Amino acid sequence: MYEYIKSLHLIFVITWFAGLFYIVRLFVYQIEANKKPSPEREILLNQYKIMTYRLWYIITWPSAVLATLFAVWLLILMPAWLQMPWMHVKLGFVLALFLYHLKCHQIYRQLQNDKFNYTSNFMRLWNEGATIILFAVVFLVILKNAFNWIYGVIGIFLFSIIIMLGFKFYKRIREKSNH
Repeated sequence: MYEYIKSLHLIFVITWFAGLFYIVRLFVYQIEANKKPSPEREILLNQYKIMTYRLWYIITWPSAVLATLFAVWLLILMPAWLQMPWMHVKLGFVLALFLYHLKCHQIYRQLQNDKFNYTSNFMRLWNEGATIILFAVVFLVILKNAFNWIYGVIGIFLFSIIIMLGFKFYKRIREKSNH
């Protein structure tokens, strides 16, 4: 039974992250579509609203709920995990993931109501938040007690810097290609 529950948990974690990665990409497109001339703007915005609605409510939210339910089931089957330090850190990152998800929900609602409070560049950078959480959780789960906390923190910090530098490099390339 344990292996089946673990497999289902992993499947829904994957689809949850896929939804989070893609929803923010759709936010980028929606924000950029808002700058297009009419009627292209209205056509694109209507299409992106449909796409984000379907992704958010048919894939992302159900995946988050199911991943959570299967995680709780796993913890019921393996309560000793709650005594392990790596699990405490993992649950901290899961909390960060829920906060990220809820912020995405807030952004989703704003965009559905044609409120554009963020730039497409901000959204590109925001998209990396889920990536950092994913890396942290995977390494924690795989390495468990062998995980060296100092190296792990340094590794996530360096990974974040690499992402930021990559974002700046990509932004320069985009600006040059637009001119």
